[in-house]
Amino acid sequence: MAAVLEKKTVEGVPPAAPQSVLEEENSPPPQAAPTFRDKLRKPLKFHLAFLSLLLMVFIVSIDATALGIAIPTISNELHGTTLEAFWASISFILIETIVQPIYTSVSDVFGRKLPLYVAFALFGIGSIVFALSQSLPIVIVGRVVQALGGGGLDVLNEVIIADITTLNERAFYIGLISIPMALGTILGPVIGASFSQYATWRWIGWLNLPLIGVCLPLCIFCLDLKPMSHTFKQQLARLDWGGIGLFTAGATVFSLPLSWAGSMYAWNSWQTILPLIIGALLLGVFAWYESKPAEPMFPYRIFNNRTAAATLAGSFIHGLILYTLIQYIPLFFQSVFLKGPLPSAISMISFFAALMGFTGIAALGVEWSRRYVWEIWLGWVFSAVGVGLLGLWGSDTTLAESSSFQVIAAIGLGTLFTVPPIPMQASAKRAEDQGLAIGILVSFRLFGALIGLSVAATVFSNQFGAAITSLGPLPDALAVLESPDEALGFIPYLQTVNVTSETMEGVRGAYAEAFKPIFYILAGFGVLGFFTSLWTRELTIESDEKGRQAFQN
Repeated sequence: MAAVLEKKTVEGVPPAAPQSVLEEENSPPPQAAPTFRDKLRKPLKFHLAFLSLLLMVFIVSIDATALGIAIPTISNELHGTTLEAFWASISFILIETIVQPIYTSVSDVFGRKLPLYVAFALFGIGSIVFALSQSLPIVIVGRVVQALGGGGLDVLNEVIIADITTLNERAFYIGLISIPMALGTILGPVIGASFSQYATWRWIGWLNLPLIGVCLPLCIFCLDLKPMSHTFKQQLARLDWGGIGLFTAGATVFSLPLSWAGSMYAWNSWQTILPLIIGALLLGVFAWYESKPAEPMFPYRIFNNRTAAATLAGSFIHGLILYTLIQYIPLFFQSVFLKGPLPSAISMISFFAALMGFTGIAALGVEWSRRYVWEIWLGWVFSAVGVGLLGLWGSDTTLAESSSFQVIAAIGLGTLFTVPPIPMQASAKRAEDQGLAIGILVSFRLFGALIGLSVAATVFSNQFGAAITSLGPLPDALAVLESPDEALGFIPYLQTVNVTSETMEGVRGAYAEAFKPIFYILAGFGVLGFFTSLWTRELTIESDEKGRQAFQN
């Protein structure tokens, strides 16, 4: 009887189960958890394969954060329009959001390695196209191809970690994988600013090739996963073609207006509302259809418990907050403090250092306590408080206030990067579903990022319009700012514009006022994230079961 109970989770206990059973389910079994030495006692081939995953995370993290700060330089050099610069900036995350669930589903049927190789190829080709671009439209093409591959690299590395590790050791390896993620996120803006100012922005693309040259062979020769049992023809037949088609169409049509609402078109325009409605209807049909296929993209069994639902909601909110902050904090430093791109990136080092540190510390906390709910709660408290404090920033903010507020927010956001994947995988009823579960969680996080960036752009535009109008007529050098949609694109030129100090002080104040509601809204989402986390149950993580694509010794 005891052996049977050990295999259950609280999610599977019937409502009528006695309290003693529930308590037993919520408590780890008496055997000792694996030690640090146990986790490292693996064959050399495993460690080399894991190194390839670390490099994969590093590549994607650098590339995702390096371009944003270099876009003004690229646009100026290639004589691009504001519209082209907008699409060069937003296209990567838009495409990644759409392709990540597809990669997860395809890899669950065909195995991880074939989609992984396709992702490497597309990412490398896109990097070359980007580096050789002679016009902004070609830059956009390069970024789209990169995103088609980068989306796969981003999601498959976390899926593969779920394949090659057991649940009771996963917090340790997730903690390790968070280090190159945070390191790449720290270095990305610095590299992007340095290349664009002191060398050439094209090196942002060229830099990927030697990294791929090291990472890809390690994946080919060392990442030895258990092969799938079906033939290629059977795999083609098992793939959820209808679901992939409906999801791709629905997600594309729904995501496009979210990317341009408030920037290209107003929220209440037909160009925004009509595709949103059509996209929502297509996604609704997709959700209904997913109960039909034998191997659906989004199996209902992944979502049919409250821990998974709460974790996915939290991941969506986490992505909404984190990626919006990464985009808008440097813009605050450039517009309100009049810093250049490189000093602005350096000003975020405290944020990224704390983010990196607490992704690892949080993982160690789970390792030590064998519990995760308390860390999720603390993560949301720190996130909400820290992001809310950013709303107090102004042109007279001190370095201590700037750095300390970022650190408070980063403590929470770093914790929430590491810990929620644990309950998401623990809630899966079958070990072989854990990779699929983490892939879906990563997709929700990135979709939240798209929503957050869209909301922030609209809030900024509306608030800046009101603030700049209160200053009265602007001099000719600043006349472009009378259109709020041009305010973000004009930020790199604020340092060189020739106006009186009094006028510039008013403009800096207008920018500061435009950023405040963004930070307060994100803090409100942090509070919402805390309330969703109250539905998360403390499931056991003491499982040695391996998925069907486990590492072969």
